[in-house]
Amino acid sequence: MSRAEVLHLNHVLQTVGILESVILRSFGPEGGQVLFTRDTGQAMLTRCGSRILTALRLEHPVARMVVECAWKHSTKTGDGAKTFILLLASLLRSIQTTAFKECLRSHTFISRERAVTATARRLADDLMTFALQTLGHLICLEVVPSGHCLVLEDCTGKAQDSAGTDTLQKLLASFFHTRVGHIHCEFVADLLCKMLSNWTVKNAKGDHFSLQFLSDSFAVLHTPVSGFPLSCSRLIEGLVIHRDFATPYHHTDQPVKAVAFTTCLHQKLLSTDYVLQLTGQMHLTKEGSLVRFGALAESTVERVFAALEKLGVSFILSAVKQSEAVLTLAAQRDMNVVECVSDDELNLFAQLSKTKPVTDYQSIQSEHVATLEFCRPILLGAHRYVQVEFPDIYGHAEVKPCTVVICGSAEGHTDQYACAFKDALQMLLTTWEPLNSTLTAPPKRRSESGLKEGAKSSSHSALTQTLDPGWVVRAGGTFEFLLYCSLMQHAQTNFIYNDTVDPEVYKILANALLSVPRQIYSRRHFLKIQTRFLSSCKSPSQQNTPKLDSSLHTEGHQTNLNINGTNDTPSKTFGFDSGLESVSCKYKTVLAVLQCVRSLLRVDAIVHTHTALHTSSHRPSNISCEVPEDED
Repeated sequence: MSRAEVLHLNHVLQTVGILESVILRSFGPEGGQVLFTRDTGQAMLTRCGSRILTALRLEHPVARMVVECAWKHSTKTGDGAKTFILLLASLLRSIQTTAFKECLRSHTFISRERAVTATARRLADDLMTFALQTLGHLICLEVVPSGHCLVLEDCTGKAQDSAGTDTLQKLLASFFHTRVGHIHCEFVADLLCKMLSNWTVKNAKGDHFSLQFLSDSFAVLHTPVSGFPLSCSRLIEGLVIHRDFATPYHHTDQPVKAVAFTTCLHQKLLSTDYVLQLTGQMHLTKEGSLVRFGALAESTVERVFAALEKLGVSFILSAVKQSEAVLTLAAQRDMNVVECVSDDELNLFAQLSKTKPVTDYQSIQSEHVATLEFCRPILLGAHRYVQVEFPDIYGHAEVKPCTVVICGSAEGHTDQYACAFKDALQMLLTTWEPLNSTLTAPPKRRSESGLKEGAKSSSHSALTQTLDPGWVVRAGGTFEFLLYCSLMQHAQTNFIYNDTVDPEVYKILANALLSVPRQIYSRRHFLKIQTRFLSSCKSPSQQNTPKLDSSLHTEGHQTNLNINGTNDTPSKTFGFDSGLESVSCKYKTVLAVLQCVRSLLRVDAIVHTHTALHTSSHRPSNISCEVPEDED
């Protein structure tokens, strides 16, 4: 019979606390790397939060559930796994403390554990309600005015001023600081900025062709090379086909015409898909092959090559392995052949060359022929690949297709650096996602007259705002401090957006947010920074809070954030250049943590079974628990 284990808030907090202790080893600018060893003797040295969490061997279902929530969040946003765990642990502690105090004041006759659990669930639901209805609006009013708005033109490197490009590089350098270390973070950020500059284009519809394309095609657009330091990484023009020539390479100084095939050019004599009927007109040799059938197949290949020569083709890409007869005929005609090309590379080649792969070798048309600047072998590390260069893409001469070569001292390091590049692209995508905030009730102060007016009016009009994407703030706790000040001010002055939410909810979230800067700085330094920061914050009645109108859209580049650190923003109290971080990523991290808290506190008991659960395969191998549908 299955054994059920009652799950209390203390059990959840203990489990999350263990994960927090692991994450703290690598958190912050001074965080170190974590070394993992496997049974096979392989070692992994990393600072990436998602890699650390997914590398743990977890048996407790709650730990698996938390890791999966953090992994889903970091996969979607590219960052925030360590902050996710810290906020989650701090939020659970704040909820436990508040729930315990409320239970002491109540006079219920149920057990204390049940009372704390019920109160904690109510607080978690209130937090989620507040986040969905009010948090985005609060960030728009209180956090965004202290930030800077990036635009995608900053990726081109050809902006009218260099402020946008410098801001983008600072944002990427802050991201890579926790992935590749402070020594190489600026070098890697500059490398990615150059790659974005080469690929960025604005089409006739006004849509940018850069981030989403690079994120989707990054597996093809990067080449890992082990045995070299990271500083040897560089950009290579064109596309690198990760295969070698199957025929002797024939060099030419003229533009190359190429065709991609998805099938074999030479018909097979025996195959499970065909049935050969032997008649009296066919003769067998001593070797048992069909003379007439073989001659027909060879003549078919010769006709294919005659058609290719007529079209001027001198370079063949093949998704499958070709026969020796095909390779021999290609070598005789000075044609270069690359076989066993991956589907992703073949599709990207077709997309960049604006051609279609040949599926029927008997009908080769001009639409299948691509024109290349060159195709040549290239030696990267211990492997020789094929490099091809395209002419102007989509009619834009400023677009220069390129591939990034990512070097690392070992294979594991190279893989980590490649993942950091991919996560950085995902982080930029999240940064440029619009931030939608919906306010169910307009802000109003709670006074005696206000209460009377509120009693007379039972409905409020909804206020919806879409904030321009690309907002960033100073790293090092600026987002947390700004949101903390706003939450505490609204909780203390009863300046509350949603009348249905307990003011204690504001304090719970505000205190939990301070766990991030508290771990970044030492205790004495944190208290000093917090004091100076709070003293620089003005009361709501004294500060000029932006209104919900188009001013946030039109004045995005006139905010008081100076990327050179000479402005008088609250982040100046930190006393050092701490880089930048995305507002949208931070906002999504808070939302994901609140969703995880609500899901964890909804669990009543854990049932241990001896039957394997059938779960989705799109997750880390050490995670096997189901997450409620509302997590998405």
